[in-house]
Order: sequence, then structure tokens, then C-alpha cells
Amino acid sequence: MPAPAVPELPEEAARRIDLTWSLVMVGALGLVFGLLAVFGGVAVPVLLALTGAYVFNPVVSALERRGLNRTWGTTIVFGGCTLVMVGAVLYLIPVFQEEAAKLPEFFRQASTQVVPQIEALLGVSVPEFVNQRTAELGAKASELLQSAGPAAARLAASFAGNTARFMATLLGLAVVPVLGFFFLQDYPKLIGRVRDLIPRPAVGLVRQRFSEVDDVLSAFVQGQLTVGSILSVIYSTGLSIAGLDMAIVIGVITGFGNMVPYMGTAMGLVLAMLGLMLSWQGPWQIAVVAGTFLVAQLSEGLVITPRIVGEKVGLRPVTIIIAILGFGELFGFVGILLAVPVSAILKVVLRVVVLRYQKTRLYMGEAAKP
Repeated sequence: MPAPAVPELPEEAARRIDLTWSLVMVGALGLVFGLLAVFGGVAVPVLLALTGAYVFNPVVSALERRGLNRTWGTTIVFGGCTLVMVGAVLYLIPVFQEEAAKLPEFFRQASTQVVPQIEALLGVSVPEFVNQRTAELGAKASELLQSAGPAAARLAASFAGNTARFMATLLGLAVVPVLGFFFLQDYPKLIGRVRDLIPRPAVGLVRQRFSEVDDVLSAFVQGQLTVGSILSVIYSTGLSIAGLDMAIVIGVITGFGNMVPYMGTAMGLVLAMLGLMLSWQGPWQIAVVAGTFLVAQLSEGLVITPRIVGEKVGLRPVTIIIAILGFGELFGFVGILLAVPVSAILKVVLRVVVLRYQKTRLYMGEAAKP
């Protein structure tokens, strides 16, 4: 639905409103990071819940427009997400158990079959210590798998020794869905209350600026989810044809990892190589895997992203990478999560500031109107 027309304001009033809005947005972002630094245990669950509410609000709103009560729409969305998560866990547990059970045989065969094949293919001899270490891993792999469970239990027990942190972590994880449900249910009311705080003369212009921020964020989220889904199908299909046991898991990780440029491809290549080792059938698998990644990358760069995301987002891959590295260095994992939305907001803020600067006398000279 197109945004309502903004009444024409005198340039001086519009500049004052835009610059004030820009300062408020930058200050609000600073406040968010300050709260995360001081009250991370409380701020992170709230932030995750608000993010979930923002992402799923279009779905619930669409159900509401079809005549469904918003509470029931929220319940359906949360129920669907819960079923997907439970199904994924039930699928992944036996898959990982099956792959882990293959490790002892893999290491035993590596020293007697794979290493000689690599030597014949490359025409060089692998150092003797590689054969020795591979053989030792094969002999000890069963022991390592048997001790993995007790080791994980000891790690959990040592973490639980800090009772306060352990309980805070559990409580934070448990409260995210609860907060997310209520935020999603009351999302229109929350937005309405914020809108009511805006000075009446500035409502139209401020609403337009928030609409621009929402356009960038929603285009990125929806576009990347769509691109990730399509790439997941391509990768999963190709890796399944290649005979990899964990093809669907690797395909989904690689496809949705595309939200961070190049990281998904790098992770997918590493996981695909490991999958090849655990389910080796012949050199033809390498050709199929390489072809899958080539087709996916060309499709993503030339067809999928340009047609689905287009230029509406305006966040270039290099911008996303720099933002993730910078915010990750400053604020850790939370900074990585916030890098893209914060960059989108700052992009709109910078565009607004530049727009107003280009209408000043300093930029236009004496011909500018007061």
C-alpha cells in the first residue's frame, strides 16, 4: 500500500524536522548499544523478541486482513515456527548420530585408501606422519565418540557452576518466545503509541522517514530469506545428486548463510568437502559438487538477487562485510546481529542529511531560497 502523501512544508521547517529525526535515530542507536553493554542479559532477549515481531508482523497482518483475529494469527504463526523447529531438531539428531558413527571407519579407510589415492592423483608422497596420525585417529575415533557425551556433560556442569549466569541464560532463552508473542500481538498498538508521541506538524515527514527505513529493512529481510530459500533448494538438490549424506543440512546452511556475503559459500565448501570425505564414491562427486556451487553462484549473482532484491535495498556486499566486521569487533556477536539493520538505518539517515545539505545556501549559493 503506498504511503500517504506528505504535506508540503517550508524548507526551513522540513530541514529542522529531518535533522532532529536524524539526531534522534543516531541517539536511539547509541542508547541501544549502551543498554546492551550494561544490561545485556535483559536487553538481548527484548531485542530478539522485537526483531521476531518485526519479521513476522507482515504475516500476521495479512491473516488479520483476511478476517482472522490478531491473537489467533499470532498463535498460528508461533505454532508454525515451533513445528518447524521441532521437526528440524528431530531430523538433525539422527542425521548427526549417523554421520558420527561413520567417523571411525572413515579414519581407518583414510590411512589405507584415501591417502594413497591422493598420492597417485597428485604424483607426490604424503609425509609419513600424516599416515600415522590418520591411523591413530581411526584407532581412537570410537573412544573419542564414547567420551564425547561425558565431556559435554562435564562442560555443561562447569558452566552451570556459575548458577547466576546459568539461570540468567536459561531465563533469557525461555522469555524470548513469550516476549515475542506479546510484541507481535500488540505490534500495531506499539507503533501507534510511538506515533502519538511525534509532534503533530512533523507527523507526515517523520512517518515518511520511518517508511523509508522500513522499506530498506523489509526489502533486505524478505529478499534475503527468499534468496536463501531458493539457494537452499539448489544446493540441497545438487549435493543430494552428488550423494552427500547431509546434503539438505549443508544446502540450507549454505543457502541462508548467503545473508552474510561470501560466508555462506565458504562454509558450504568446507562442509561439502567434509561430506565428500564421509560419503566418498568416486571423483565424479567432486565434479557434481563444483558444478552445484558454480550454478548457484552464477544464478544468485546474475538472476536471483537482481530480480528479487534489486537496487531497493542499496546495501552493497562490501558495505555489509565492513559493517559486520566493525560491529562484531566493537560489540561481539550482538554487534554482528545488529550490523545490517543499523547500517540500513544509518543509510537512510545519511541520505536525509545529504538531501537537506544540498538544499542549503552553502551548497546552492545565494540562489537558494531562505
